[in-house]
Amino acid sequence: MKKIVGVFSVLVLGALLFAPPVFAADDGKHPITVFGAASLTEVLQDLGDAFTKDTSIPVRFSFASSSALARQIENGAPADLFFSADLDWMDYLQARALIRTATRVDMVGNQLILVAPVDSKVALKIEPHFPLAATLGKGRLATGDPDSVPAGRYAKEALISLGVWDSVSARLVRADSVRAALAFVDRGETPLGIVYATDATADPRVKIVGVFPEDTHPPIIYPAALTADSKNPTAARLLDFLASPPAKPIFEKEGFAFLAQGGGA
Repeated sequence: MKKIVGVFSVLVLGALLFAPPVFAADDGKHPITVFGAASLTEVLQDLGDAFTKDTSIPVRFSFASSSALARQIENGAPADLFFSADLDWMDYLQARALIRTATRVDMVGNQLILVAPVDSKVALKIEPHFPLAATLGKGRLATGDPDSVPAGRYAKEALISLGVWDSVSARLVRADSVRAALAFVDRGETPLGIVYATDATADPRVKIVGVFPEDTHPPIIYPAALTADSKNPTAARLLDFLASPPAKPIFEKEGFAFLAQGGGA
């Protein structure tokens, strides 16, 4: 009898070892991966929490400059949704068929501002030929790299428009994202920086010195879209949520202008 039981146990163990794996039923709630511009860090985390609370669908984020994220997507990074800080990098992916064009939404807007450490005594009026270089003294001006970071490109265009670019172009700290530029000012490493209005809202260690007139640079528009390679069927639900009325007060609380009209997918 013991021999029969032993043989039976071996047979059962063998069946378990070589049987195909059994997976839990797919509940359609795989994590959604969002690649978001650095300036969206706080607001997207808040929106992700609200979405997850409502749907039980988890959301994970990767934050960096729009240029870095776009190139990662171009190189095959597994993002479901791209939320850019400007139109050009979304256009870059669209031209390469790397987003689902029909899902593209101009989601929010922002303002370009000059900031200083919170205890700074700097006072400047942003106008043509304002004394930016003189105010910097021996210090430098932090902003995103104008060659790759949207905030830096907007900053360069605004300074050119105001006639002061040539006086400060050699004194830039060219940060790899707008949040990195903000950090230079936050830590007092530079006396001034050019970032988005929402960045100042997110950091109590800086203060707004002035707002750049909107006619000195192109409109600051943040588009979002599903990526072409996304296999997550729930990503469209998140995009719709971001473009919906319940998302508006969350964006506006962080200082963004809500532009979306209805759903995004």
